[in-house]
Amino acid sequence: MTYLDNAATTPVLPEVKAALIAALGDEYGNASSLHLAGRNSRTLMDEARANLMKALGDSSQGEVIFTSGGTESDNMAVFGAAKLNAKRVGKHIVTTSVEHDAVRMAVKRLESDGFEVTWITPGKTGGISAEQITDAVRDDTALVSVMSVCNETGNIYPIAEIADEIKRRKLGALLHTDAVQGFMKIPLNVKHLGADLVTVSAHKIGGVKGCGALWLRLGIALPPLLHGGGQEKGLRSGTESVPLISAFGKAAVYSGFISGAMKDALLDGLGNLDAVILGTPEAPHIAAFALPGIPAEALMSYLDSKGICISRGSACKRGRRSHVWDAFELPRKISDSAVRVSFGWQNTLEDVEVLLAALQDAKTKIRART
Repeated sequence: MTYLDNAATTPVLPEVKAALIAALGDEYGNASSLHLAGRNSRTLMDEARANLMKALGDSSQGEVIFTSGGTESDNMAVFGAAKLNAKRVGKHIVTTSVEHDAVRMAVKRLESDGFEVTWITPGKTGGISAEQITDAVRDDTALVSVMSVCNETGNIYPIAEIADEIKRRKLGALLHTDAVQGFMKIPLNVKHLGADLVTVSAHKIGGVKGCGALWLRLGIALPPLLHGGGQEKGLRSGTESVPLISAFGKAAVYSGFISGAMKDALLDGLGNLDAVILGTPEAPHIAAFALPGIPAEALMSYLDSKGICISRGSACKRGRRSHVWDAFELPRKISDSAVRVSFGWQNTLEDVEVLLAALQDAKTKIRART
């Protein structure tokens, strides 16, 4: 199998699998318990938290709150920041129309609850400038939420520039970035990023599904989404999944950065196939394109029959038309053909060659049937 859908999820790294098995078998104590078994589990969590903080480039400015994944972290950030700032600053939110649904649908819920939302739409190449965002920020803006890397196109958005302008204008808005597709893919140091809240996820970097984290700047007293025993400094009650958290910590150590060579080779090859590149694939691991006249479902089905896995976009859409392509205002014949390829730690240039050869065959065989 040639797996090229790593933006949806990645294979588990060998070091992560070993850590997971060890924690499942040996460290079964409740991390809140005071006895030896509990302390051993707490030690694994502390190590994972330290590893994650190091990968984020932080040693003193914030704290890591473990969650069940990117969706929970995004919801914690969006609802928490909006509630925290509603009375202190106002009920206005600035975000983009291409955010992952974990942010987009949370913001829509707040919009239905009385918040005013300014939705920033990218240009035809998928880019969003810092000026587009900061021009929309007002004195009553409670939250600005902009993803670091677009999960559908690989566009990189200027979080640090946005943060600098908010700080320069001494505004009260909190800045959140969904960095699920940016973490361990592009340089992402929270000291320089300037965001107040940063979402990351384990299974996008060779970790295990069901674990994520929210990096939170010190001094931001978010209200909790979950109430109970007060775990994770009162922000995320519930018994911690020590095996998943330990595995996440190992992924943060061993994931490493992906070379852009595979993406560049793909883009070069697509030029010979008359493909339309969608967005600007700046991140090293994502490229979206269309082969006009070949429906995405037909292309994916053909590639799947050859053992090649790609996607139409976010896995959360389950094959449905993406809101990102609607935001781009693409012609229907292009958006109906849009697919995404995303690379992971296990991929090689040989995988790109296999894909390009299959795409060439698909053009001939699928068009011959239509």
